Amino acid sequence: MTNEHNNQNEEKEKIRRPIVTVAGHVDHGKTSLLDKMRGTSVASGEAGGITQKISFTLMPREKIIENCPAFAGKNDVLLEIPGFLFIDTPGHAAFTNLRKRGGGLADLAILVVDINEGIKPQTAEVIQLFKTNKTPFIIALNKVDNVSGWRKQNDDMKKNIESQAQHTKIAFEEKLYTFMASLSSHGLESELYYNLSDFTKKVALVPISAKTGEGITGLLMMLCGLSQKFLKGNLKLGNRPKGIILEIKKEKTLQYAETILYDGLIKANDEIAIANFSLGKPIISRIRTLEEIQPLSNKYKPVKEAQASTGLRMQLIEKADVVPGMPFLIYENNLEEISKEFNKELTEIITTDAEGIILKAESLGSLEAALTLLRQANVKILKTGIGSINKGDVISARANLEGENPENSVILGFNSYLDPEAKETLPVNVKVISGEVIYRLIDELIKWQEERRSEMLKEKLLELSSIAKVEILHKYVFRNSNPAIFGVKILGGKIKPNIKLIDEKGQEVGRIKGIQEGKETIKEAKEGMEIAISVSGQNYERHIKTLRYLYADMGPKQYRQLKENKEILTDGEKRVLQEISVIKNF
Repeated sequence: MTNEHNNQNEEKEKIRRPIVTVAGHVDHGKTSLLDKMRGTSVASGEAGGITQKISFTLMPREKIIENCPAFAGKNDVLLEIPGFLFIDTPGHAAFTNLRKRGGGLADLAILVVDINEGIKPQTAEVIQLFKTNKTPFIIALNKVDNVSGWRKQNDDMKKNIESQAQHTKIAFEEKLYTFMASLSSHGLESELYYNLSDFTKKVALVPISAKTGEGITGLLMMLCGLSQKFLKGNLKLGNRPKGIILEIKKEKTLQYAETILYDGLIKANDEIAIANFSLGKPIISRIRTLEEIQPLSNKYKPVKEAQASTGLRMQLIEKADVVPGMPFLIYENNLEEISKEFNKELTEIITTDAEGIILKAESLGSLEAALTLLRQANVKILKTGIGSINKGDVISARANLEGENPENSVILGFNSYLDPEAKETLPVNVKVISGEVIYRLIDELIKWQEERRSEMLKEKLLELSSIAKVEILHKYVFRNSNPAIFGVKILGGKIKPNIKLIDEKGQEVGRIKGIQEGKETIKEAKEGMEIAISVSGQNYERHIKTLRYLYADMGPKQYRQLKENKEILTDGEKRVLQEISVIKNF
């Protein structure tokens, strides 16, 4: 680091702003909460009222004091932090899982939950990521104003709750205790923040209303208290500027990077090194222009320098492809050292298994979130990547069809979708599962893999012996002998050539030589089909004319194997298997 940077840092505050992620289920009030704190109305202008992209709110010290009268006047020396950088995220895990070297990017997190709806699957997903990243968090129990009979009677939430009508207090407590029990099932004990003495053992619950403003002061007081009591050592401003690339926007020959600076002080015209996902040399680029997010605003303003923690927009001179989610730091002609540092971090993230599915994501944060949750679900991952699903991913998934586990012929796309070329080359038996909510993708993946394993087991068992029952259609006799050819209807299971047939008494009738539907020869016929079969070594008039039903023959070993795995059989196949067991006296 240059002396100039060091001197600049010494003149600045020594404690950076804590980074606070605001996360939770869609429509539970994350953006509305921040709107209330900063006095804006961003939520009302968003598509469908849902946050579409990550955004920053830089809350200065003065605004905290304004919201928290306890810090006003002579007591404002009690507030040591220079403010907060809030990160408002869309509901899905891609943005919740913002990370830097050594853990989560956020120093603290607010998990916003609708007290009337409780823990949704996405809420559980966020909790799991916070636990994995060891991110301390508090829970804002939003929408208390929707509790039956609720009236705003006091700015102090404890007094407000106590002042409610008896039936409203009971309704509130029922929702509160239901939520606490639900949280306990996720391995977390919790308590209302004003009753909590040890914040290291239980999660603090802060009832709020983003609509009326109730509880906002208590929430900010909690954030300030926790930051100053537990995080001061982590908030010391370092000498080395470090950050995360969140989003890349390209305009003609220029690249704009929306970033978070989480340590140090950065200057316009600095040269930065950005990690390369392919583990190649870092991308080196000078900053052409530097813009900083303005306090309590979503607008940027050009600056000569910016100090962590803050949101930045940088115009980069280098045109190389930069992947969202990548870390960056100041470059000082130490390429080998930086490469080693970046590659160690990325290798830990993208190390995969010897077998498994193909995973693609839109950014490094998305990828790591998906990896974390997939591994917790015991899903193996063969290959990972960032960007759209391409032809190479399809080839990798197709290769799994020839392996020992064809159920891994899956491409999972977390906010990643098939490009046109890949779509053209996609085989029928390679499954692509794409979407924006990781828990739904994992559920769909596991269900598909289970179904595929059942299909393969069934195919293996039925290679040894088929289950089938057919009704002879005596009106349709096409040949009397050598071979006998006649019509049948499949009542259960399916038939293939070479299957041995028996009658209702267990007597052998002959083997199916061929199957014909209309004028076409087919390889198999399934339940409900009416087709013609040829049976060698039989005379229709002498041996088949008096029969009504025929069954696929099987031995006792094949019967036991099918019975032991009857959960993979259809209801029709189970019924036919039972009839065969009676006929064969198994």
